[in-house]
Amino acid sequence: MIGFLKPARATDRRPPNDMVSTYKRLRLQVFGGIFVGYAGYYLLRKNFSLAMPYLIEEGYSRTELGFALSGVSIAYGLSKLLMGSVSDRSNARFFMALGLTLSAGVMLILGLAPFALGSVATMAVLLLLNGWFQGMGWPASGRTMVHWFSVGERGMKMAFWNLAHNVGGGLVGPLFLLGLAITGGDWRSVFYVNALCGLAIAAFIVLTVRDTPQSEGLPPIEEYRDDRAPQYDATVDEKEMSAKEIFFTHVFRNRLLWTLAIANIFVYTVRYGVIDWVPTYLQEAKGHTVDTSSWAYFLYEWAGIPGTLAAAWLSDRVFKAKRGPASFFFMILVTAAVAVYWINPAGNPGIDMAALMAIGFLIYGPVMLIGLQALDLVPKKAAGTAAGLTGLFGYFGGAFAANIAIGAAVDRFGWDGGFWLLFGSCLASVILFAMVWWQEAFRGG
Repeated sequence: MIGFLKPARATDRRPPNDMVSTYKRLRLQVFGGIFVGYAGYYLLRKNFSLAMPYLIEEGYSRTELGFALSGVSIAYGLSKLLMGSVSDRSNARFFMALGLTLSAGVMLILGLAPFALGSVATMAVLLLLNGWFQGMGWPASGRTMVHWFSVGERGMKMAFWNLAHNVGGGLVGPLFLLGLAITGGDWRSVFYVNALCGLAIAAFIVLTVRDTPQSEGLPPIEEYRDDRAPQYDATVDEKEMSAKEIFFTHVFRNRLLWTLAIANIFVYTVRYGVIDWVPTYLQEAKGHTVDTSSWAYFLYEWAGIPGTLAAAWLSDRVFKAKRGPASFFFMILVTAAVAVYWINPAGNPGIDMAALMAIGFLIYGPVMLIGLQALDLVPKKAAGTAAGLTGLFGYFGGAFAANIAIGAAVDRFGWDGGFWLLFGSCLASVILFAMVWWQEAFRGG
């Protein structure tokens, strides 16, 4: 492995009088680094959807664009698992910054190279590369989270970090409008303006993120906060593991993790089936303008901020750290909101916006809880791989279906065909979260 990507080595312990102040400062600094850093990843992942209406005007079909966009989902799902394993054995600080830098490079090509948008095949290859580099963000963040925050505080801390999805995804719309204004209406600015922002954020990651407390002369977080998970074992959790040990000992044999992974397929089908087609659906079926559809994109993402916090509070306080019940009830309400978004006739933009905000508020709770539960089910050194498994299913199965299947269904059957897929996915997720709830009860939490 490249030298700077190797896990940072433990250094001599700091004196006790310096330990508390250093820990407090670095925890805040590291959290800020992975929050802003992961928001930056979203600036480079969700921008293609805003270019799709313009590409349709240039002659591409929805099926073709869905195929091209699916490259992100396929590569991201595989990368999140495989690069998750690499991140478990890497320095999160440089690993995360490298992935964002490479993703920005792809966006610069899409925005500036004349050939990049010239064919579906070229777009698909570039988006495939972007998806692979994007897969380096979440596992590095998860590794950082489990090393700097203990199990007793991780629920709400993870919920707050998860808001980076919404901050970054929500800013894509306003940033696009800003890019249009700055460039005199060049819609390709959605690629190269976002890429420049991503490069600046990659530098911020290097300046703020640190690999582990031990690399800064500090004790493990469990020792510092005297807060250990019931299954915590320092001889396992603080030991670097081989890829074989991570996969076959701690990940593949975990049945609850597999149930979560399958549920993630349907959660992500709904999540991306709605958001990836917002600009196209609202403009074609509901008569919205570019401005209103861009702001709808923003409202969907930012409505997830209070929704994520509500899901974390509900799972921690009401259901006593069980994640299945909160996800179950949230997905029931998502089903109702998707139905309203679907059947609301054109000419009622306020209801469209309210339905989108409701879906955004509700869907990010289960998204966050699946990731949190995956981290809690395995030792710290296997956290990135566990999150990668759920991500593989979510992106390879769910987001892929949201891009390819919905695009093809709309071309063949109209928008009703796409919404039947979304509605079925909602129902499937409700059933699977009921199973997670039952498995949690059987495990005693």
